Amino acid sequence: MRVLHVPTGTGGNPMSLARAEREIGLESWSIVDQESYFGYPADETLLPLGASRLKYEFYRPQLLVRALRDFDVIHFNAGQTLMPQPMTRATPPYLAGARVLYQGYARLFQQRDLPILKAAGKAIFVTFQGDDARQGTTLIGRPVDILSEVDSDYYTPRSDAAKRRRIERFDRYADGIFTVNPDLFRVLPGRTQFLAYTSVDPRVWHPADPSSPRQRIRVVHAPSHKGIKGTRFVLDAVARLQAEGLAFDFELIEGVLNAEARERYLAADLIIDQLLIGWYGALAVEGMLLGKPVIAYIEDADLSRLPEQMRATIPLIRANPDSITDVLREWLTNGRPALTKRGIESRAFAERWHDPRAIAREVAWHYEMALAKGHSRRGLRREL
Repeated sequence: MRVLHVPTGTGGNPMSLARAEREIGLESWSIVDQESYFGYPADETLLPLGASRLKYEFYRPQLLVRALRDFDVIHFNAGQTLMPQPMTRATPPYLAGARVLYQGYARLFQQRDLPILKAAGKAIFVTFQGDDARQGTTLIGRPVDILSEVDSDYYTPRSDAAKRRRIERFDRYADGIFTVNPDLFRVLPGRTQFLAYTSVDPRVWHPADPSSPRQRIRVVHAPSHKGIKGTRFVLDAVARLQAEGLAFDFELIEGVLNAEARERYLAADLIIDQLLIGWYGALAVEGMLLGKPVIAYIEDADLSRLPEQMRATIPLIRANPDSITDVLREWLTNGRPALTKRGIESRAFAERWHDPRAIAREVAWHYEMALAKGHSRRGLRREL
């Protein structure tokens, strides 16, 4: 079975899944449009970091030809296909003319590869990973206010409508739809299935050797987007606790490659992931595999579609913007002796639920079922 993962490498998830699929016997290959800012390695990278995105437009038809010629399964990620899609964020005024041209081009070709791939008998899958599907209208009235933490053009009625159209088209053509974030079940089709993060390999990310406790606990926070991750609440809590005289070290990690970030996580005693979205991200998985306790906001209302045992054993320390100061204070004082135990529990949880090979076997089953149904349909058409 030949599987193509395209077109982005969001969070390192698609590339890691492709590698795991190869380990279980699939001929999987990951191609990303541009080199990852965080250094996540792909099997094939089309553009170096910083290169003009315009160059990628020349690769699109080539990728479609390769998908049709060389692969049985096309697994899209981040809610994107091989074709362009219109921009939803504002651009500088001096780019107004270029924007009009690109928007017209993107609307003409957006997701046009889906019916072509389907007609060619390819199995089509897509994984949604966050703001590729998340919509402002579904964030109104949530327990934690995300909308006030992002720019006014981040979630708009126009971008919400565009996301709904893309989701509807995927629902028409895709054999399977996955999400790595439970809150997206609110906006994705009912047949969507949860897929845990595969971005980190437990055989590669190991906890540090046990050592004597440090006098000062080290806390780190590494946001990929400060607004979405609730960074200002983290910084405010840190400032308040330091003003109270609580002795601890804090590091905000930004703009570093994944390998360097990993060394900094290893030096931490406590990691803060996010305080707004309601689920944990790749940072939390990395931290847990390193045996670190992780703080994050978990929205229980979104967890009904997860495996029951997974829901019951989530080891993350829960906090939101209102409680982060108190939660952090507790774990820096009374909870300090329990940090090591919580870290051990976190490692066990990540090994159980974020093993790329186990997830690859689950996904491969869906691939096989989709291809089998496709063969049956084609056989029926030949008989008719």
